[in-house]
Amino acid sequence: MKNRVLVGLLLVLIGVGWSVSAQNTGDSYARQVNTLIGTKGIGLTSGYLYPGATYPYGMVQFTPSYFSKRSGFVINQLSGAGCEHMGNFPTFPLKGKLKTSPGNFLDHRINITEEQGHAGYYEAMVQENIKAMLTVTERTGMAAYEYPAGQEYGTVIIGGGISATPIEQAAIVITAPNKCEGYAEGGNFCGLRTPYKVYFVAEFNTDALESGTWKRNELKPNTTFAEGDYSGVYFTFDVSKKKNIQYKIGVSYVSVENARENLKAENGGWDFAQIQSQAETKWNHYLGKIEVEGSNPDRITQFYTHLYRSFIHPNVCSDVNGEYIGADFRVHKSRTKHYTSFSNWDTYRTQIQLLAMLDPEVASDIVVSHQLFAEESGGSFPRWVMANIETGVMQGDPTSVLISNAYAFGARNYDPKPILKIMRKGAEEPGAKSQAIETRPGLRQYLDKGYYDASIQLEYTSADFAIGQFALRAVGDEFASWRYFHFARSWKNLYNPETSWLQSRNSDGSWKPLTDDFRESTYKNYFWMVPYDIAGLVEIIGGNSKAEKRLDEFFTRLDAGYNDAWFASGNEPSFHIPWIYNWIGCPYKTQAVINRVLNEQYSSKIDGLPGNDDLGTMGAWYVFACIGLYPEIPGIGGLTINTPIFPSVKVHLKEGDLVIKGGSEKNIYIKSMKLDGKPYDSTWLDWERLCKGATIEYGTSGKPDMKWGAKILPPSFP
Repeated sequence: MKNRVLVGLLLVLIGVGWSVSAQNTGDSYARQVNTLIGTKGIGLTSGYLYPGATYPYGMVQFTPSYFSKRSGFVINQLSGAGCEHMGNFPTFPLKGKLKTSPGNFLDHRINITEEQGHAGYYEAMVQENIKAMLTVTERTGMAAYEYPAGQEYGTVIIGGGISATPIEQAAIVITAPNKCEGYAEGGNFCGLRTPYKVYFVAEFNTDALESGTWKRNELKPNTTFAEGDYSGVYFTFDVSKKKNIQYKIGVSYVSVENARENLKAENGGWDFAQIQSQAETKWNHYLGKIEVEGSNPDRITQFYTHLYRSFIHPNVCSDVNGEYIGADFRVHKSRTKHYTSFSNWDTYRTQIQLLAMLDPEVASDIVVSHQLFAEESGGSFPRWVMANIETGVMQGDPTSVLISNAYAFGARNYDPKPILKIMRKGAEEPGAKSQAIETRPGLRQYLDKGYYDASIQLEYTSADFAIGQFALRAVGDEFASWRYFHFARSWKNLYNPETSWLQSRNSDGSWKPLTDDFRESTYKNYFWMVPYDIAGLVEIIGGNSKAEKRLDEFFTRLDAGYNDAWFASGNEPSFHIPWIYNWIGCPYKTQAVINRVLNEQYSSKIDGLPGNDDLGTMGAWYVFACIGLYPEIPGIGGLTINTPIFPSVKVHLKEGDLVIKGGSEKNIYIKSMKLDGKPYDSTWLDWERLCKGATIEYGTSGKPDMKWGAKILPPSFP
């Protein structure tokens, strides 16, 4: 990045209450990330994001929880998940000796102030003047607690039976004057039990003067074992001379022994600065996969923060020895890294495509991890996985779409045939389950009658289209593809000519009320959930002019909640809709709407997101919108376009660089485009044209060009 941009960036960050050292960070993309963006908000308009330290795809997130900063620095959190979850093994530094039980941590009323964070690092003040600094490796966390001058004693507390949700199974044992270890269960997520087990081993860089345990309100000095709810351990140190107490924790979802091995392999010493530097170097590698230049440092901060969040999940869940706990609750060993944290109803729309483009080997391992989970859990794909638990959150058959999207954008390092078999089991066998969760509820009616609850069916039809594409392109099974394309067309069975909307039907075929069965959305949002056959959707309501009018009304506002009948910048069913103008010959309106969303709904403030990040989904949406490319059609390797926000973008792909020139924040309308030096007049780009490297050059204007891109429309698949 240019030095002048970085200086401006620092000034902007200071202006919003977030400061970093005034230094030339060179190409340190990690330090351009502001992890505080989106960490506050009200209800569903919040990002639900944590500010602490994590590693690309890391097992550990060492951070205050979004849900309660007073609950300690925890070692596992999801980026933007909208229900309380995880938050195991919270820890805090305290002044003096411990005189009362920390209980549930909250009753101790520990203040966290002066937060700062960038990729791989977090710091804050605890109890006004203890400086806490956190960093990570892939499977371990490390803290440096700096006690104030004049302080004689300092205590560090570690919770075992405490997490973001109530837990009863937990145990910690103090094994030495500077060591402890233990395990805890997972509590719940969105009211659903998530009974994973997570293990840890922790060490300090100096021996404690005193130690002990607590259970609820009872403090137990000089004891070494604590178990059950609201329990934990503490270590009190002499800090009269040595002010900096370091703490490190290794984690495993398999065993204490593996946690110890993870800690030994990844952080065997006590060099906090080195561990921080290693984390930042890894983040620079990933964030540097897209280089952007521009005159607005605040926009660059937002861009790299959202790109950073695109790489947080899924998370590695295999240990350094390759072991992981499977969906069958048995220990398995993987030849490659094994992943978890699958918010697939969200991430299939944006994030997996970005990962497949930028990191196809990891995206391939993510596909294989889904395959193994299915094979271990009953033979069918899950929807929403935390650790080794299928939660069943959300609807549809999103994993099939996710895998097809990964393949379409270049993540292909696996055998697709057994994966297609798993897809088909979930899509063809009513009652097929992953663990105890049915893959496709209502499948029998959907197969027999061709209709079901509207938003669920529209998710199924997208999945069927994606399965058909995977069968055709990955496996070469044309006969199977015909079957799935047939069911993908069943969206038409939901069209009610009397209302001119897609609508749920009762089992006897009669129409339900127009507003029924639209999960987290409305019929006006879900109407457009036929991204593979937009031309057919437009035709069924009477053509381009009627579609344009309907879209214009829809975009009068950009801030819909679940029950509002306009565009929801913050929720997935709306994410693809701005680009539909490209299918009706009005690409200038796509360009205008995307610019409005970026400027009106996103900012670099702590409440600067319009909704949940949902494990990188929103982050990836922002990245695609800023570079002017969007993966609209499930299972298809191609991108529809809008005006890039940056004048220069370089995307480092596996086989060559994709260079995008001529974007603008002010001249937001495209008037010309060249692809590899030749004029190009379509709003659709096949991935095959880009994946080995290409150059896109735009000419832009401050006034709409109603002719450019209006004649050659993107593809539809009737």
